[in-house]
Amino acid sequence: MMTADSSTIRLEKHEWTLGEPLGGGGFGRVFEASSSDVDAPAVAKLVPKDPGAERELLLADTEGVRNVVPVLDIGETDDAYVLVMERAETSLRDYLNEHGNVPEGQAVPILTDIATALSDLEGRVVHRDLKPANVLLLHGHWCLADFGISRYAEATTAEDTRKFAFARPYAAPEQWRWDRVGPTTDIYALGIIAYEMVAGARPFAGPDFREQHLHEVPPTLGEVSGRLSALVGQCLNKSPASRPMPSEVLRRLSSISGPPLVAGLERLQAAHEQSVIAQAESESRESQAESDRERHERLFGDAERALGLIAHELEGALMDSAPSIVRTGSSFPGAPGEALWTLQLGEASLHFLGVSPQNSTPAGIPFEVIAYASLSLEAPGFNGYQGRSHSLWYCDPEEENRFRWYELAFTPHVFAEVPGPVAPFALDPAQGAEAITTGASAIQLAMNLRRLYPGELDTFIVRWGNWLADAAGGPARWSLPSLPEEQIVASWRGR
Repeated sequence: MMTADSSTIRLEKHEWTLGEPLGGGGFGRVFEASSSDVDAPAVAKLVPKDPGAERELLLADTEGVRNVVPVLDIGETDDAYVLVMERAETSLRDYLNEHGNVPEGQAVPILTDIATALSDLEGRVVHRDLKPANVLLLHGHWCLADFGISRYAEATTAEDTRKFAFARPYAAPEQWRWDRVGPTTDIYALGIIAYEMVAGARPFAGPDFREQHLHEVPPTLGEVSGRLSALVGQCLNKSPASRPMPSEVLRRLSSISGPPLVAGLERLQAAHEQSVIAQAESESRESQAESDRERHERLFGDAERALGLIAHELEGALMDSAPSIVRTGSSFPGAPGEALWTLQLGEASLHFLGVSPQNSTPAGIPFEVIAYASLSLEAPGFNGYQGRSHSLWYCDPEEENRFRWYELAFTPHVFAEVPGPVAPFALDPAQGAEAITTGASAIQLAMNLRRLYPGELDTFIVRWGNWLADAAGGPARWSLPSLPEEQIVASWRGR
């Protein structure tokens, strides 16, 4: 068997001689190719044999599918799969680079050719990487090529479908979310292509394509008919279910080329266009909300893991220092707010309560809070004193989007009321928000925010270890502290 670098290769049907390289093509290399048995000019695409590469051979049999670049031969070498196709005159990418924006009358036939192929493939194959470079002019028709990451429609949820391989300017929202793809995924890419053709620029210019595809509403197309503008707008809907199927796109493109709307229906047409715009804006808001939920879930998972490390480090250090401590509780987090563990020393009990989600940051807090937990130390003390509790908030008070666990505690304002038997005390973000605001409040911080890094908790451990020792020592040592315990500095952002 010959290698991929050989100048002559034998495939299933013919022997081919490889000529000059023509550049890349998705996952492979493309060369001029010729065979004494084939009259048509051809190119050979060589795809390295890595996991998933065999999908390059998926469309070797496209009988009955219009406007797809035909495959002349197929096979493999020692280190590559080989696909030989007819050589096209040009690509839509090169055509757009040369002509800029395309008049509607010329754009619609090109879009119709592409939609014809997608309609024939509907329910069978999802291209997943539709872009101008993969649309080639062959025998007078614009044809689809390079199904390098395409998949059978029923296999789009397989783990090896190269979910992350797509052209960023043309990728649909579901691809950015790594969700299942389908025929309307290609329709979204067709909408981007259509927009680029008639406007001379893509609706989303980057560089943050993910944010734009997921959340932004494309600018309304000008200088085109209402029919085309509405169709392109619907192709670019954020929800796959709200986009038209390829067969419907093909039908509507045909109507764009047909006779004009019945006279007198201009107001209805305008209302339809406004409806499309309103739907796009609504779906953009829904997409933003979905992304916010996904982000919050990821950050909450980070908070759980980090809190587990903090709890484990504190527990281990205290029990190593005082082996007589009795530990109770689970080794794993329970329901939100349940104790991860309790450490008992004499009559003193130190409780570490697990993480609870904070679904939205309360008004007045100028940073974002994702989750909260608490530590409490209980023991009979002097003059009815019962102990102290501190809040732990997973938030970004110092730098936006830099989330860490922070320790803080609260006390009544000096002019509000006398502290109770538990002081300072913990509050969840909703209860503690007023202490973070700039206005007058009945409560205030009893300590400055302290960042907690797993692995760098010496000061944190020593403080709680000493308090545990004091609490275990009885009322002679366990009494109400002077509050606040330090000069409070509003060091968080937004102040």
